[in-house]
This record gives sequence, C-alpha cells and structure tokens, in this order.
Amino acid sequence: MALRCGLVGLPNVGKSMLFNGLSNGNAASANFPFCTIEPNVGVVAVPDSRMQLLATLADSKNIIPTAIEFVDIAGLVKDAHQGEGLGNKFLNHIREVDAIVHVIRCFEDEDVVHVAGSVDPVFDKQIIDHELRCKDIDTLTKRLEKIEKLAKQGPKAQQHTYELLNLFLTALKQGRDARAIPVAAADQPLIDEWQLLTSKPVIYFANVDEATILGSANPHLAALKEVTENSKMIIGSTALEAQINALNGEEKDFFLKEYNLMESALDKLIQSAYSLLDLITYFTVGPQEVRAWTIQNGTKAPQAAGVIHTDFQRGFIKAEVISFEDYKTYKSESGCREAGKLRIEGKEYLVQDGDVMLFRFNV
Repeated sequence: MALRCGLVGLPNVGKSMLFNGLSNGNAASANFPFCTIEPNVGVVAVPDSRMQLLATLADSKNIIPTAIEFVDIAGLVKDAHQGEGLGNKFLNHIREVDAIVHVIRCFEDEDVVHVAGSVDPVFDKQIIDHELRCKDIDTLTKRLEKIEKLAKQGPKAQQHTYELLNLFLTALKQGRDARAIPVAAADQPLIDEWQLLTSKPVIYFANVDEATILGSANPHLAALKEVTENSKMIIGSTALEAQINALNGEEKDFFLKEYNLMESALDKLIQSAYSLLDLITYFTVGPQEVRAWTIQNGTKAPQAAGVIHTDFQRGFIKAEVISFEDYKTYKSESGCREAGKLRIEGKEYLVQDGDVMLFRFNV
C-alpha cells in the first residue's frame, strides 16, 4: 500500500525546496506565489537500517525498501476555499492524499518575501487551518442540504447521518478539526466517505535557519510549539537539508556530526510520515533480495500475504515467521530454525513490525 503525503503551506515557506530534498526532484522553487501550479509527485524510499543487516546475513543481491509518495501542492492563501489563488483546485489536491505535512516558515530572510509581509508562524498555521475547515464546512453543508428533507421522514439511518453531519458542522464552525471529534467506530466508514480535509493526520515541519539547528533561540519556533504542542513536529532547515542530501557515506556522517544531528530532518520526516497512519513493515528475505512490505498495524497473515500477490492471500495455508531480533541474534533462517525461533502461524496471526516471513499457499 502506498502512503501519499501532501506538502502544504503558504507560498514561499520552503515547500518545494523540501520536496526537492526528499525526492531529489526538480520542483520549481522561486521567490513568488504559485510557482508550483500542478502538484509534483516524488516517490521516496523509507530508510530502514534493518534491511542492510538482513541483506548482509542472507547474502542477498538486492535491497528493495518500501516507499512513500510526497506531493508538492501549490501554496495556499487566505480565502483559498473561495477560489483565491486557484484555491479550490489546490484544496482538491489535498483531498487526494492520506496525510498532510504542513510546512511553516520559522526563519527571517529579507531576500525571501512573506505573503503576509512579516514572518509569523502562528498566523500561517491559522490561515491553513481556517481554509481547510472552511472547505470541510462547504462539503458538509452541501451534503446536509441533500439529506435534510429525507432525514425528517426517512429511516433511522438517514436521521443518524443527519445528526452526525450537524455534529461535525457545529464543531468545525467552532474552530475544531474533524480529526479531534470523537465518534463511534461504526460511524467511521461513513465519515471516511465525506473525505474531510481536517480529518487527515498532520505533521508540522518547522523550517528554521542554520543558527537554530546549532542551538540558537528562535522565538518563531517557540511560538509555533505553543500552538502545536500535541502534534508531531519535525524541525529542520530546508537549505541545510539540501546540502546534506547532496552528500553520502562518510561525508554525510561528518556533516551531520558538525551540526550535532543523529540523522537528517528529511529522514525523520519520512519515518514519521510512514508511521503516522499506523503502518508497519515486514520483510521477505532470500538470496535474490531483501524486500520491505507495508501493511496496516493489526493486519492478519493472509491479508499481509495479499500485499505481495492476491494468490498468496487466496490460497494461504500458513506463514513461517522469524522476528527481526531473532534473525539478528541467530544470523540466518537455519540458525533460527535450530534455536526454535522459527514459528508456524495461521490465518489469525497478527503480523508484527520487523517480522521476516515466508508464506505457504496453494491455488
């Protein structure tokens, strides 16, 4: 399953530079609004150090990681939901992604204009939040108009839908996001059909300067943290990340050490985006390749097998399973088998992150 993340934000906050760093892409980046018109899409490998170890132990020829799609969506502006700056078109692009990476500028630079005239990350966040809510209000209002008459005389299911629509509309008008509204599990499929923009999970990427990375105080970053305290935030400098991304091996390690970084902000963002929707990885290991497969946490073995091929799910018999830690300890499949660490699991087995799996099937 391909996770698709949309990069959103006001113009000139560093979205396209971030996209280029993530995907080694060539998204347009310039000092004026709407430099990006059509969304750019980049497929990005999810870094996972476990794969290199598995490949070494199994003497595999290739490593094939799982991937995320990042979509660089043009900068939104105030009143985008009313069509300002081609806003409706851009908002529809957001509707097509699974998660949102909200890029917010937290640095001063006289050479990079800010559409509001001055750097204010709290204001920037409020503008985007407001535009997404307004679009959701418009979406739900249209649905409510269609069902209102039927709900008064129709079956209980329609009445319940009518009540649910009103619940969400009221909350959105009060400034709450759809993802913050508690609902019964039985209602979730209906809500998913509405495709609300504010129901999508969000990661904030605070784009700072190099001085902040080195430890200098940043009042813009401090202000942003206050209004996003319960949300996932990645702090990085797109300018610095562009330099890191151009390096590899020892040069990259040395550069990161110079800035007291364990890993690049881009790697953190990719990993955070991958886990944001509660996704996990299992592996298949052999002489030809070590390959990572993405599944939802809580997936049973037959459905996990189906990610490889539908025949694997349809004819599922059993799965041979080794945990990553056991594979690491006993060095090989045969070593795990001799140590009693290779398990035979059936149709009800819930696949765990890091499982090394071999599926037996018959069709």
